[in-house]
Amino acid sequence: MTTSPSRDLLLIVGFTVAVLAMPLWMQPLGGSYPDLLQRFAIYGIFAIGFNILFGLTGYLSFGHAAFLGVGSYTAVWSFKLLTMNVIPAVVFGMVVAGLFALAIGYLSLRRSGIYFAILTLAFAQMGYNLAYSVLTPITNGETGLQITRADPRVIDTALHGPSTLIPSTELFGIPMQGWPGFYFCAVLLIAAFIVALRITRSPFGTMLRAIRSNQNRLNYTGVHSRPYALAAFVISGVYAGLAGSLLAVTDPLAGAERMQWTASGEVVLMTILGGAGTLLGPVLGAAIIKYFENIFSAFNSQTLHDAFSFLPDGIEDVVVRVVGLFVGDGWHLTLGLLFMLIVIFLPGGVMEGIRRIGALFRARRPGAGRGPARAGRPAPHPVPHAPAGSGATAVLATAAPVARPEAHARSPHPGGAGRFASASAPVERSVD
Repeated sequence: MTTSPSRDLLLIVGFTVAVLAMPLWMQPLGGSYPDLLQRFAIYGIFAIGFNILFGLTGYLSFGHAAFLGVGSYTAVWSFKLLTMNVIPAVVFGMVVAGLFALAIGYLSLRRSGIYFAILTLAFAQMGYNLAYSVLTPITNGETGLQITRADPRVIDTALHGPSTLIPSTELFGIPMQGWPGFYFCAVLLIAAFIVALRITRSPFGTMLRAIRSNQNRLNYTGVHSRPYALAAFVISGVYAGLAGSLLAVTDPLAGAERMQWTASGEVVLMTILGGAGTLLGPVLGAAIIKYFENIFSAFNSQTLHDAFSFLPDGIEDVVVRVVGLFVGDGWHLTLGLLFMLIVIFLPGGVMEGIRRIGALFRARRPGAGRGPARAGRPAPHPVPHAPAGSGATAVLATAAPVARPEAHARSPHPGGAGRFASASAPVERSVD
């Protein structure tokens, strides 16, 4: 789908304003505190990167939590060995996670579909077990990797001398806790969104959509699709490494629980809930899930009794018991119900709901619906731009539904078997 540069610029400006103004418009919702907003930004980056692999390329991975954990461990080791400045930690976290993604992706992408998903899940569980019980000198096992007074921090020691205190993360003297930490994560979220937008609009993004549409047909055109899929896998892993390093920036602790399969499943839920294949959907999905996790999990029986105190005592107790199943420790039930409703009624996620509302308002405007499509002439299907001779344009064009007249011709086969054949059957096309 072709878009104008001015529309992309408007999207970037709107996204930037919305992210930077989050402390204001989240205040009426009770979510205007830095720790929660940091989670919104960090897991938004995680979901944007996962969407490049799943939403654009069509490969479902259940092992992306491994790269999240690798980014966290690398960042904490940077704080322990080099400096508490966050820039080296973020860079090293992205690089090391990208290298792990390259190795795992090279092996996993030899298969596709459910076999690819199982392979990524197996690698993630191997990483979790290694971090939890085998590589304890590097990961500190179940206790987690933390900053201590005895850490060398060679750069900080050379610049400021030895210190007996446990320092905090900083960006050239600015502490990365509280609101400065949120705005640092927010700036990186905006940068990650812009990069994802450029990837989506580029010929490389068109090749990824062609892989999702019909990888076999793309291979038949002479295009070797695996390098493109591997590149998408590595880029997605780098995003996950960035998110993991930011988790260590805001809270300098790395534990094996960040590499569990549940964390991989969580980013899948974020992407599907917001809208896989869209630009804003994964960020919305991450914000919704983290909001439910932090707000609804904080409710307890006393909070519910205060909220329903206007009811008679017997009814109040029953209501509190029922509602208590869906908040507090049971907030996952609320998330499950929400996810079930979204999948059933809005398969395209929250972004599909927003598009439906927008279409409803446009249909109510005077003069809406006039045009060639109203006169019975279907609008042509746009074909995304692709490099010449790549085969991606042909794949995307033939994957789109095309209206053909239902003409019939006699079958050449004797005996009346298959007497009639539809003329609308697929026809092999030349790519050149």
